[in-house]
Amino acid sequence: MTTTSGDRAAQLAEAGLDGQNRTALGRVLGTGSIGYAEEGPDGKMTATVRIPEDELCWEPGTLILPHGGDLELTLINDDKNTHCAVLPNNGDPKIIWLVNHAKGTASLNLDGPGTYYYGSTTGNDEGRGLTGAIVIGGEVPDEAKLDRPPQPRP
Repeated sequence: MTTTSGDRAAQLAEAGLDGQNRTALGRVLGTGSIGYAEEGPDGKMTATVRIPEDELCWEPGTLILPHGGDLELTLINDDKNTHCAVLPNNGDPKIIWLVNHAKGTASLNLDGPGTYYYGSTTGNDEGRGLTGAIVIGGEVPDEAKLDRPPQPRP
C-alpha cells in the first residue's frame, strides 16, 4: 500500500500513532512538522523548537537549514516534565537541561550538509519519540571534496 503525504496525517491519527499513549507509548519518529531556520543579515541562522505539553515530541520535528554555519536555537519546554536536549555541534555536543515550562538557547556550529539528530536522553524520552532532526542543504566545502570524477546527480 502506498500513501501520499496528504493522507499521512489522517492515517497516523486513525492508527493512533499521532501522539503518545495511544497505539504506541510514544510518537513514531519523523511524524512531526517541518520548520525552516531564518537567516539574518550577518549569515547567522535562528530557529525555535518546542516540546508541546503532553506530546513528547519536538515541534517542528525536522528543522531545515539552507546551508551550514552558525545556528542560534531556542528550545522551549511547554511540558509538565523535565527534559534535556543533546544537540549536535562541531566539536563537542551541546547539552541543555530544560525543567518544566523552561526556555533555553544554544549556539551551534554545523558546517557541513547532512542530517543531524538530537533528542532528550533523560528517562526513555528518545524511545518515546522526543527526537528531532536538523537537515542542512548545500554543497560540501571544496576542501572537503574527494578528488574523483564528477558523479551523477539526481
